[in-house]
Amino acid sequence: MPAYHRPTCLREALDLLAAVPAMQPLAGGTDIYPARAAAEAWLQPRDRPLLDLSALPGMAGIAERPDHHRIGAGTRWATIRDAGLPPWFDGLRGAAAWIGGRQVQSRATLGGNLCNASPAADGAPPLLALGAELELACREGRRRLPLSSFLLGNRRTALAPGEIMTAVIVPKPGRGATARFDKLGSRAFLVISLVSVAVVIEAEAGRITRARIAIGACSAVPQRLPALEADLAGLPLGLAAAVPEPAHLAPLAPIDDVRASAAYRRHAALVLLRRALAPSLAGAAA
Repeated sequence: MPAYHRPTCLREALDLLAAVPAMQPLAGGTDIYPARAAAEAWLQPRDRPLLDLSALPGMAGIAERPDHHRIGAGTRWATIRDAGLPPWFDGLRGAAAWIGGRQVQSRATLGGNLCNASPAADGAPPLLALGAELELACREGRRRLPLSSFLLGNRRTALAPGEIMTAVIVPKPGRGATARFDKLGSRAFLVISLVSVAVVIEAEAGRITRARIAIGACSAVPQRLPALEADLAGLPLGLAAAVPEPAHLAPLAPIDDVRASAAYRRHAALVLLRRALAPSLAGAAA
């Protein structure tokens, strides 16, 4: 049985992590425990000591500030799913309702989803489209890092040795902002995404002033589509769904695997993208 620690303050957690760099932070445990059980089944026990972050004060909850919202890294997906948040969070709340099943949503955390760094993580695309930053703490202090710079590849992040993610910072968008998230899987719940799409649109007087779009599960990390974002700017809301073309998906690098081919993922991304734009924009403020 690996060593287990459950500190009750952030400083204690950071001191433990500095003393034992191999320690594995534990949040909801919905990724760690299944992975350890699978390794045990193949006679490959994992004995990294565990650093349980669930007792740290201030690690969970959603707070509004004048220019942003702060979501604690330990916030459960069920909390995000049910929160009364502005319309630009509809994509993140939609993703929260897709993650695992309701039992998983009541345990899994926002920070765990991001730090696990799966290419198919449902939480990453809507936060990427929102321009989110991560708050990272170490014994020397705290820093902020854009989510786009934090996710480096499959199961790889820019989290430095001795650091713990403490919060996600979501800047408030401009007027008329609305959002949507959609995904494709082999069934409705408890399924890894084949493709996911997140859209955030800002609109005024019936026209798009800014678009931010991210695609998940089609590259080693979720990807923004800057060419499509630029082509949508200035257009009437009702024309947006007709804009996406295969060329807009050039930044993606889907793979062939047992769940889907690269060609299927690319085609599905285009279909989901066109589908996501129309209902997202229908609710945008004029």
